[in-house]
Order: sequence, then C-alpha cells, then structure tokens
Amino acid sequence: MSLDQRREQEKQDRRDSILNAAEQVFFAKGFEKSSMNDIARTAQLSRALLYVYFKDKAAIMRGLMLRAAQAIRNRFAAAIEQVDQGVEQINRIGQAYYRFSIEEPDYFDVLTQASTFEHLADEDEQSAALRTCSIEAMDMMVEALRKGVADGSLSSDRVADPVMTAFYLRGALHGVIMQCGKGTEMETGHPDPEAVVTYTLQMLMQSMRP
Repeated sequence: MSLDQRREQEKQDRRDSILNAAEQVFFAKGFEKSSMNDIARTAQLSRALLYVYFKDKAAIMRGLMLRAAQAIRNRFAAAIEQVDQGVEQINRIGQAYYRFSIEEPDYFDVLTQASTFEHLADEDEQSAALRTCSIEAMDMMVEALRKGVADGSLSSDRVADPVMTAFYLRGALHGVIMQCGKGTEMETGHPDPEAVVTYTLQMLMQSMRP
C-alpha cells in the first residue's frame, strides 16, 4: 500500500469512527437534541478535528442516511439473486424491506425521516451518493417488474408502467410497515405484524399476476 493509499484509508477509518459515534448519539438522543460536542466526546476527538471531516451535524446525518440507503440497497441486491422469476424477485425485495425495518430499525427510521430532513438537499459528496444509492435501489425494483412482465410471471396490463408500479409497491408496503410499528401489537385484536406484512405482500403479488 502506497503512502497516499494509507493516508486515504486512515481518513476513511476516521470518518467511519465519527459516524459510529454519531449513531450512538443520534439514536439515543435524537438529531435535534444532539450536538457536535456530544459526537466529538463519544468519538474521543477534539471538536476542531471533527469539523475537518464534517462541516456540521447535518452533514453527519447525511452520512448516516447514506449508510442506511446502502444497507437497504445491498439487501435488495442479495434478495433478487436468490430467485429468477420477476414476481418472486419483487416478493423477495418486499420481504427484505420488512426484515430491514425489524433488524435495523434505527436505519429504517433514518430513511423514513429523510423526506422531511430540511438539510437533505444541501449539496455535498454524501448527498450525491445518497441520491445515486436510492436510484439504484429503485432501479432494482423496476428491473424486477420488467423481468416479470417478460417472463410471464407478471401481467403486462397490470404492470403497464413499471416505474409507477415500483413507487406504488414501495409506498403501499411502507405504509403497512408503519401501521404495524411499535406499540400496535398491544392494541386489542390487532393481528401479528409479520402476518399483516405477509398478507400484504401476497395481495400485492396477486394483484399483478396474469
């Protein structure tokens, strides 16, 4: 490894350690109640050095949003590798999205809040990477829908516009997951959240079959 490569690796390692510290702080206290001092203290860095890597706590939050987006994109990629038919790829993507909400709830919450995060549009390397990552995840859904129409597992009439269908599917499943969120299992007569999500996926898949 050359000197330049070593320096770049050290820089990336330091950024990762700051983001790791920010996760502890933000997830425990919330973004608004957290400060750069909190993050610097948790990362065991000086406040001045923290600003060398991130200009403010909003930039750090965008870094966490990027981590979350990369995590869900990677889950989608792994899901579609397991099956060949387009309809099954879409089903596996839906399952992966639900498992993400259960297994990485803090990241799921970060992505859910991204649409209302006022500093998301601030231009930097992270915001650009976040947009690219989000597009890649959506493209996987669109391509799975196109594959399903091509292989006959999905109806060409019911999936006439794969892009529109992908947005509809994501919104529908996200809404159900939110409805089945924390605390709802305590409501009288409320069904098991996983059963609701499984039923939702079955209904969505059935609505698109030939």
